[in-house]
Amino acid sequence: MSITGVANIFSGRPVHPVGADGRMALSDHLRELRARVLKVALIIVAGGILALIFFDQVYDLVYGPITTAKLNLPEGSNLLTSNGPGAGLLIYFKLCGFAAVVLTSPFWLYQIWAFIMPGLHARERKMSRIFVGVAGPLFLSGVFLGYVTLPKGLEILIGFNPDGLTNLVDFDDYLSFFSRTLLVFGIAFEIPLFVILLNLAGVVSGKSLAAYRPWIVIGVFIFAAVATPSADPFTMTLMAVPMVLLFGISEVICRFNDRRRAKRRRFADLDPDSASPL
Repeated sequence: MSITGVANIFSGRPVHPVGADGRMALSDHLRELRARVLKVALIIVAGGILALIFFDQVYDLVYGPITTAKLNLPEGSNLLTSNGPGAGLLIYFKLCGFAAVVLTSPFWLYQIWAFIMPGLHARERKMSRIFVGVAGPLFLSGVFLGYVTLPKGLEILIGFNPDGLTNLVDFDDYLSFFSRTLLVFGIAFEIPLFVILLNLAGVVSGKSLAAYRPWIVIGVFIFAAVATPSADPFTMTLMAVPMVLLFGISEVICRFNDRRRAKRRRFADLDPDSASPL
């Protein structure tokens, strides 16, 4: 890769120039993908190093939900365990990696959109700023909601143990459960945004969303029931209700965009030789 290409990796510009119509060749698109992936890898590594510096705070955040859950444990007891000589080292790597993915989410979400953007029309590219401004906060909001609901989910699941049994949870299993819960909540909050993007691309209309609204609501609750690792009604409802509200907002935006598009194309089907109503 040339010096210019390396410099562009750390800038917001495409690594390879686009043509006059705003598009690039397939080979250049693949090189652009490589540059975006490299950029994401570098920022995640930097985020992991930062998380390592603040490891104690990251560990307290991850360990917090299980201490918040009302598990009726004896005083001083420890529910989590680690096995193997290298378990402690792996905990450092896994926690820092997970923290890096969450903290850098606005950046790598933007890189996904920036990779898709050269294949769009000029009018569609204007939505990139909205995507950058909304995608990151939505993902982090979902992660936060997942973190808030996690103690209740743990309390319900571990509460199924019969009296006299102590459920000693391996830290790796707990971290997998923790990360899946937060990532599922974060990704779920992005789905309505992608519905709007599909509408902007002309794939989905606001009218079709309104026609299938009851089925969308049912599908959201089914998705929440399947996607939440705890699978308890409390966590499922706390995921599904915000998603339904976000879908409602996305439907309103799609309808507004459809009306704007219809006004712009009102005379598109007229014969050039026919008289205008004006």
